[in-house]
Amino acid sequence: MDSAAAYLTHRADHTATGQVFGLITGLVDAFDWVYDHWYLFALAIGVCWGVGEWVVRRLAAKASAQRMALELVSTRHFDPSLEEIFRRGVQLARASTAIPWWAPRRTKTVQIRLRADGSAPLRYRIEGPAGGERLLSITPFGPDVTVNRARPIVDEPRAHTVRAEFILRGKPIAALREVPLKPDPLQPLVDAVTGLQAELGDLAEIRLDIQQAPKWALRARRLQLLGAARRSERREAQRAAGWLRQGHSGIEDSLGRQLQQMLTDKPASGGGLRLHPPVPRRVEPAEALGKLAEDDHLVRVQLLVMCASNTEGRAQDRLAQVQAALDVFGGRSRWAMRGWRMGPWRIGDADHWPTRKGFERRWKLGHCQPPRANWLRLEELTGLLKPPTVHSRLPVLAGDLPTFTFGDPDLLLQGIYRGPDGRERLVATYAEETLFEVGVGRAGGGKTERALAQAIGWAHAGGGLVFVDPHRDSWPRALPFLAHEHLMPRIALIDLNGLGPDPQVSSWNPLGMHHGQAAHEVVEAIADAYASALAWDDATAPRALAILTAALTVLVAINETACQAGQPEDQATLFHMRALLTDAGFRRAALAAVADRLDEETRAWWRSVFPTLPPDATAVVLNPIVRLAANPVTRAFLGQAVGAYNIRAAMDSRTIVWVCPGGNGPTDRLLTALLARDLLRAARSRRDIPEEKRVPFRPYFDELITLTGAAPETIASMFEDLRKYKCHIHGMTQLLSRLPTPVRLSLVQNASTLATTAGSKSAIAPITAEWGDEPSPDRVATMERFEHYVSMNVSGRRVGPVQLRGPHLDDIFAAQARPQQVGALERAAQANAQAVPMQTLTERAAKQLGRVATFLATHAPAGAASAHLSKEKEWN
Repeated sequence: MDSAAAYLTHRADHTATGQVFGLITGLVDAFDWVYDHWYLFALAIGVCWGVGEWVVRRLAAKASAQRMALELVSTRHFDPSLEEIFRRGVQLARASTAIPWWAPRRTKTVQIRLRADGSAPLRYRIEGPAGGERLLSITPFGPDVTVNRARPIVDEPRAHTVRAEFILRGKPIAALREVPLKPDPLQPLVDAVTGLQAELGDLAEIRLDIQQAPKWALRARRLQLLGAARRSERREAQRAAGWLRQGHSGIEDSLGRQLQQMLTDKPASGGGLRLHPPVPRRVEPAEALGKLAEDDHLVRVQLLVMCASNTEGRAQDRLAQVQAALDVFGGRSRWAMRGWRMGPWRIGDADHWPTRKGFERRWKLGHCQPPRANWLRLEELTGLLKPPTVHSRLPVLAGDLPTFTFGDPDLLLQGIYRGPDGRERLVATYAEETLFEVGVGRAGGGKTERALAQAIGWAHAGGGLVFVDPHRDSWPRALPFLAHEHLMPRIALIDLNGLGPDPQVSSWNPLGMHHGQAAHEVVEAIADAYASALAWDDATAPRALAILTAALTVLVAINETACQAGQPEDQATLFHMRALLTDAGFRRAALAAVADRLDEETRAWWRSVFPTLPPDATAVVLNPIVRLAANPVTRAFLGQAVGAYNIRAAMDSRTIVWVCPGGNGPTDRLLTALLARDLLRAARSRRDIPEEKRVPFRPYFDELITLTGAAPETIASMFEDLRKYKCHIHGMTQLLSRLPTPVRLSLVQNASTLATTAGSKSAIAPITAEWGDEPSPDRVATMERFEHYVSMNVSGRRVGPVQLRGPHLDDIFAAQARPQQVGALERAAQANAQAVPMQTLTERAAKQLGRVATFLATHAPAGAASAHLSKEKEWN
């Protein structure tokens, strides 16, 4: 029985051994088969991976089709705090998860797009899941940032394109450099894309994808970093132990140690230096993980850059500048271009096979598949989480300020802009938006030269203008550039300086009715001009105003009668006011001839009030007339019945009128006031033309101080009212503070363009105060000669203040100079103004009173006394 049991036991052992052997043999055979057919497993794995990737890509493409885009536009006063920017980062991270549950992780991202193509300095867009639009539309930046729904951008293919992906290199747990908010952290990127030219097809775009970190990926990264830290500590401990053993061996074998052992009684084996190998230092998680130690506000990022151009080499140069701009954020950790350089070649970058296709897919669909090293805290992205701020210096591009094109009627020249890249261009504003313009600056600073360049450009573009210059220096300066055959028929010169032995003078009858003016408007214009020049009002000079208005009413009625009778050459002038007020016979004839044209109140005033006035009551009214008559130039100019000067006709016919009053004395101020008030009346009279048919007209007033001294209320009314009638005022002055308060307030309030040259700080301060003292008066005061700071309105928004160099006529209009035709233009301008020798006009003026008296006698009702004036009462 024992033998049977032993046999069974032996048999069982043998069976078990056979089974084990068979199992081992089967495993060996299976491994051998797998080894021989490995490609089948590889194929199966590849198929599974391919199918899975195909499904993920299909889902990702479907999710990407539901993305939205917002464009953020900041104002020039945008100055966010760190807390506001951080809150915006939290919004972006939260919005990245607002996608359907089935969407792959690569689509769970919000993308910041910084784009420049030469049309704008730097466009700032946010793209992300459609479900996050409501969250992203409300920013913590307040009203200084406008959020607009943006359309998809479709780029035309460029001939040359370069791509780059930036990854974090350096110490993986270290943070990027903390860049201050002043100056703007985006400034290096703005400078990098400054030189882009839209006409060359230049484009630069930076895309930063922000993705909330998955927990499992963060844990895996932490385990990897902790393992690497422990391995590093062990290597350090082993290295230290090696150095320790080497040092111990050196001590034991040294001569001193051998002598010590020989002189001591202790055996050598018992006494030796004890060796304590170093133990690896304990790894502290906070130290080993750095910025990855905490879960809060930790994101993964992907940074892609693409530059393109139709000109070879420009895209590569732009990418190099963007790479240099990103170096600003570098510290112990930095942005570096993915790939390696081997001589002239780059390997593994986004611009070459095999990574280029993946880059283009992520670029096109907005997918985020960042490298494992690209972990950042929101605080490190502060500079990229907001649009450009008040601390950024944005270049002025053609999209912000148009480039001036000679002969374009839609543009108005402003100056020469020098970009950050050193390129210069003539810049302009749109004529329809340049309603009023004010230029301030010291004498010789270039404000008149700038106005001349603008006026000449406007004239060549077909526009009409009047340039009022009391000093006349602007006329000879502009002559060579206006001396063109096609301009000569449109140019008229009203020169009241009386230069030369036989000066040519034009003519104007402020009372003339031969142009079809409204009688009450003419009376009102002259009375207001008088009152403005002489500082009259209803409180200080009520009687003088009453006498003046009554006399003007009668004289205008006479002229209206003469014109309707077909005898405009028999009209009265301002100088006939003396006869009306002092000669009873002339007055009776005049009142009788126009009685039916006067209202009852006016007739009653002449019957009842005028006879009761003291003899000297009219002296205050006649004294200015006497001064005008004493000047032979003004007597010739104002003493004609049918004047050639008609500013309303000049407005409607695009005429270029140059008016040189001749001085700034009391008499000249009255004449200037008459001209200014007539301009205001003529512009307001354009109400009889539909607005769309009103031709733009631009009066230029050099030396506003002189002009406003004569007619402050008139100039103020121009800046307030004439925009409605497409009459746009341009004024120049040395000191804003010397202008009357109504004028100063009106022009600063309504100025579309405000410019200043260098000058004293006290003179410049009122202008810089309108700009919020940016630039400061100190900075403006130290500008070079002919430099200007200018703020302008373009496309409904303010541009500037921008520093411009004033245009010099000899430089910008050198091709238009025609010095050999200056004489022909002078003759044409005088002929168009119907200027004749002053002596001839003086003789006509002396005879005009007799013509008027004869006309009144022939048109007086039967039985009325005829006008009779003795010879000694006539004005010679």
